[in-house]
Amino acid sequence: MVVRYERPYSYAAHWGRRLARIGFLVFILSLAAHRFGPLTTPHFLALAFAAAAWAAVSVLLAAVGLARLWQVAAVGGKASVSALIYAALPLAFFGYGAAQYLMRPAIYDISTDTVMPPPWIEAPQAEENWLKRNPIVTPEDREAQIVAYPGLTGRRYEGALDRVFQGVRKVIDETRISPTAELGVENARADLEDLAVRPDAGVDTSTDPQVIPVPAVRPAPLGVDGGVPGRRPGDVVLQGEWRTLAVGFRFDVLVRLREEAETTFVDLRVASRYGPHDLGMGAAFAEEFLRALDAELLGIAGD
Repeated sequence: MVVRYERPYSYAAHWGRRLARIGFLVFILSLAAHRFGPLTTPHFLALAFAAAAWAAVSVLLAAVGLARLWQVAAVGGKASVSALIYAALPLAFFGYGAAQYLMRPAIYDISTDTVMPPPWIEAPQAEENWLKRNPIVTPEDREAQIVAYPGLTGRRYEGALDRVFQGVRKVIDETRISPTAELGVENARADLEDLAVRPDAGVDTSTDPQVIPVPAVRPAPLGVDGGVPGRRPGDVVLQGEWRTLAVGFRFDVLVRLREEAETTFVDLRVASRYGPHDLGMGAAFAEEFLRALDAELLGIAGD
């Protein structure tokens, strides 16, 4: 008589695979809808947390299935491995976010000018839902930024305002910032002294060749409120929206250019659209932007 051994069946392993597939599909679909569709960040994060919870449960069930496979050779080894693979992406996303949350300061607005940050042209608006935060950036927040990112400072370039403005425009395009508002752009035009004087401009010299034409005085800039803290009448301010490449988190970006003597000073402000914590992404983008600007304006150093 032949005795056939029937392997036990691991229900935990197979249920773990089912839950892992559900979590994986929920995460992928919500990620695509957030990056390319209408899904807002609060709703995406809620779905991502749910996907991570399903993935965590599936990992526990997969561990039980692997233990049963080792102990009694239960059927379910492939299902357990599949569950671990499906659960990897949601858990990696959640784990990376948790690590950044613990390692980075709990701030959502960073600025290269921590004393007098450049004010927004149009205050960012968003439906926060469950991602509530203090709408006022406190001095303690600025101190936390200085401690966490001591090298994040503005840039001074030995170039005219119009030349630096052209470099900033190019870097804005390269870093995928979508412009939303601008102020004082007329201040970035070339100085009248650098422009060729037309024969019919200025004073009539047809009768007296010794008289030198004098360029007209530049008109006062329009649309610039000199009474706003952090803004001067001669400043050029550009505001836009930037999104992270993979996930599509939204950030508001503001660039301020200020001409001082023979140099131009550039300040940057970056704020996440949602939540009280930017997970360090704002400072990372600011450093990337400033490095790209340094490389772009390297040719005018010393001009």
